[in-house]
Amino acid sequence: MGLTLTEKILKAHLVEGEFVKGQEIGIKIDQTLTQDATGTMAYLEFEAMGVPRVKTERSVAYIDHNTLQSGFENADDHRFISSVAKKHGIYFSRPGNGICHQVHLERFGIPGKTLIGSDSHTPTGGGIGMIAIGAGGLDVAVAMGGGTYYITCPKVVKVELKGKLSPWVAAKDVILEVLRILSVKGGVGKVIEYCGEGVKSLSVPERATITNMGAELGATTSIFPSDEITREFLKAQKREEVWTELSADADAVYDEVIEIDLSKLVPLAACPHSPDNIKTAEELSGMKIDQVCIGSCTNSSLLDMLKVAHILKGKTVHPDVSLSIAPGSKQVLTMLAENGALADLIAAGARILESACGPCIGMGQSPNSKGISLRTFNRNFEGRSGTKDGQIYLVSPETAAISALTGVFTDPRTIGDMPEFKLPETFLINDNMVEPPVDEKDMDKVEILRGPNIKPFPQTSPLSDTIDVPCSLKVGDNITTDHIMPAGAKILPLRSNIPAISEHCFTVCDKDFPKRAKELGQSIIIGGSNYGQGSSREHAALAPLYLGVKAVLVKSFARIHRANLINAGILPLTFVNENDYDNINEGDNLEIKNVKADVVAGKTTLTVVNKTKDIEIPVLCELTGRTKDIILAGGLLDYTRESLKN
Repeated sequence: MGLTLTEKILKAHLVEGEFVKGQEIGIKIDQTLTQDATGTMAYLEFEAMGVPRVKTERSVAYIDHNTLQSGFENADDHRFISSVAKKHGIYFSRPGNGICHQVHLERFGIPGKTLIGSDSHTPTGGGIGMIAIGAGGLDVAVAMGGGTYYITCPKVVKVELKGKLSPWVAAKDVILEVLRILSVKGGVGKVIEYCGEGVKSLSVPERATITNMGAELGATTSIFPSDEITREFLKAQKREEVWTELSADADAVYDEVIEIDLSKLVPLAACPHSPDNIKTAEELSGMKIDQVCIGSCTNSSLLDMLKVAHILKGKTVHPDVSLSIAPGSKQVLTMLAENGALADLIAAGARILESACGPCIGMGQSPNSKGISLRTFNRNFEGRSGTKDGQIYLVSPETAAISALTGVFTDPRTIGDMPEFKLPETFLINDNMVEPPVDEKDMDKVEILRGPNIKPFPQTSPLSDTIDVPCSLKVGDNITTDHIMPAGAKILPLRSNIPAISEHCFTVCDKDFPKRAKELGQSIIIGGSNYGQGSSREHAALAPLYLGVKAVLVKSFARIHRANLINAGILPLTFVNENDYDNINEGDNLEIKNVKADVVAGKTTLTVVNKTKDIEIPVLCELTGRTKDIILAGGLLDYTRESLKN
C-alpha cells in the first residue's frame, strides 16, 4: 500500500511515537518562523530555557504585524527581537521586508522540510510541498532549542482537483469552496492534501493561497506536491538547488476524498462573520460597498498584484469606496515599481500600504461603522477589522478590484476577456533586509535590548490536588482567539506585557471579565464547540493563566488553542455529554476532587461537581503521557526546563 505525501514527510521526520492515526507523534522540525506579535514572548520563552543557539536548520524572525508605531512599545519589541535573533542564531527579517509567509515562501521554504511558526497561517508553506504547521510560541521556542514537536497523527483528506479554473475565477474561490464543503470545523485532526490533474494548472502563489486558508478549516496543515511548477518557482527565486520532486504514491490510501472540478467553480465570497459562510459573487451582485482591502498573507503575491493592476489601469476607484493595497513583500513591491504596475495602482486612487499584515489584524484601515468591506484576507470574525459592526466579506483580488471600481459587489466575470498572467522567469532578488545572526564565537558580545513594556512570562504552578473554583465566564460555539484575546492597533502593542494585555481578555464577550476574574482569584471557563478557533496566539492562553483560570471546559477545542492551554498549564476538559453544557451557569461553584491524583493515574474521565446545582457532570481529560506531565508540571516551560536539567 502506497503512502500519501503527508505520510512520507511525517514518517521521514518521526522521532517519537507510532504512526497511528489519532495517536500523538513527535516530529523533528527543520525550520521555524515567528512574527513580532507572537515573537517577543516566544523569545522570552527561548531565553528562559537556557539554550544558547537555535538548533534548527533555519529559524527566521519576521517583523510584519505590529508595524504601526504609535508609541514606543512596538519599536522596543522589534529592537528586542533583533538583538535576540543576532545573538542566538536566528535570521531577522526587518520591518518593510514583508509578510512572514510570503517572504518565507519566496526565500526560505524548502520542499519536504518541516516548518512550524507562531502564526496560524504557517501552512502557506504547503504551497511548495512543506509540512508547515501553525503553533503556539512556546512550541516554537522548544523546537528552536532542538526539542521535538508533537501533534496528533492526522487523517489525510485527498482533494482531487480536476479541470482548470475559468477566466476570472481564482485560487481564493477554490479554498472558499473547500470551506463551503467542510466548514471551519471540518479539518480538525486532518491534513488536506491536494492532488489530481488540476494541480498542474495552479502556480505556486495560487497553491499558497489555498494552503494558507486551510487554517480556517481547523486543519493541521495543507499541502501540494512539489513538481515542475514548484521547480520553476524556486528557479525564478534563484533557489532551484533546494527543489525536490515530491508526490503521493499512485496507490496511496486516504481517509477521505473530495473531488472539485475547477472548471465548474464560480467567484465566491465568505460572508460575515465566518470564513465558511459562502455565497456566490453573483448572489451578492449589486450590494453597495464602502471599502476594499487587497493584500494579507493570503493574496499579496506578485501574481495577485499584477491582476489587480490590470483591472485598475486607466480607471478610478469609485468615489464612495476606500481602496487600500498592501503588497506582500519588498520583492513584490519593488517589482511592481519597476514594471509600472505600482503607478497604475496609485493613478487609480489606491492607498498603498507597507508590506505588512496591516488591516488583516485590525492594524489600521478599519471600515466605517456598519461599513461593508471586501477583503482578500483569510478571516472575517466579528470585530477583527477594528470596527465592531463592520461587515467583512472575503473575496479574491479579482472580485475586490472590480468592485472597487463599480462601488458595488461585482462578479469579475462581467469585465470581459482575461489576459494570461505569468510569473517572471526571474524574480528580483535582494535580501538586504534580512540580517543574519553573528557567528557563535561572537554571540557573547551581543547585548539583548529590552524595553520597559517587556514583561516576563507569567508565573505558573503545578496542578493542584483539587480544583474548587467558580465559573467566571460562559460562552457559546465558535469562540475565536480574537474573542479571547483581541488584536488591533490598541491591543497588539501589549503582546509582550501579559499583565497589561490581560485587561482586554474576553472583553469582546464581556467587558467585565478581567475585573471579575481577578476578584475571584481562580476560576473555570465554560465554552461551546470549536472553542479557540483562529489565530495561533498563545496570549489567548497566557492572559487567562494570568487571570487565574485553572481549567477550560467546552464541547470541543480547536487544535492549536488546546495545545496552548496545555502549554500554559491550564487543564483542557470536554463534556462527555454536550447537553451538560446547559447544567452550568456563570457564577456556579465547580469542584474537581482529587484531580491531580486522577491525572497522575491516567484517568480520562473526571467528575465536575456543580456545587451550586448539586449536579455531577462527567468530563473528558484526554492527556497523553507527555501532555499529562506538562499539566502536572504547570506548563511546557516548566516541563522543558526540568527536562533540560536531566
